[in-house]
Amino acid sequence: MEDGLRKILSIKVPEGAVEYCLNLWKEHPFRFVLSKKRLSKLGDYRYDPRDQSHTVTVNSDLNPYQFLITYIHEVAHRVVHKPRSRQLPHGAQWKSKFQELILPMLNPSIFPDDILRVLAKHMKNPKASTAADPKLVKVLAQYDSNTMQLPTLESVIIGEEFYLRKRKFRKLEVKRTRALCLDLTNNRRYLISQIAEISPIHKEDAPRAKKIVLVKKLGKANSTPNNQINLFE
Repeated sequence: MEDGLRKILSIKVPEGAVEYCLNLWKEHPFRFVLSKKRLSKLGDYRYDPRDQSHTVTVNSDLNPYQFLITYIHEVAHRVVHKPRSRQLPHGAQWKSKFQELILPMLNPSIFPDDILRVLAKHMKNPKASTAADPKLVKVLAQYDSNTMQLPTLESVIIGEEFYLRKRKFRKLEVKRTRALCLDLTNNRRYLISQIAEISPIHKEDAPRAKKIVLVKKLGKANSTPNNQINLFE
């Protein structure tokens, strides 16, 4: 297992982080799975009470810096997990451990300066997903191997229509880092991240957006903001 994980890490994370990531596994053993691309998550941690085993998965398509952040994020879950505990998945214990584990990596020998500045700020109060931090998502995306750039929701003017995940929307208004959009199929409103990659309405043959985005469903168009439901993508 150690040789296999070392081989994966030597390809997937910055060179200076390989031994550190391997030592985390040695100190807190778990089964590691390199997952195929998932639109709903970058990685996850699972505990199986039947054999008391721990599993950490990370998507294989992530760039080295996103992979490293996600790996440490999931290892922090592994470290703080307590069977039958009622602690919140991304509560105080996890945040504190995530901050502790990533601290040795917050230096210029591991991350480029542009990522390091944004990541350091993000880690003051880490969120459940990097997708919830538009600035971090944006700076990390610059290092993706896929050089094809899709337009983002930010570029769509109010009243224009667009496609997101094969669904047709109209942009209604901007609310800080998100935009209120109307789903033209079910007549429901959603708050969608302004950095979500979209396909322009007049270019139906354009590549479909595949970036992870946080979407908050607000209900039908004539409903009130009090009927909010969170959707965690």
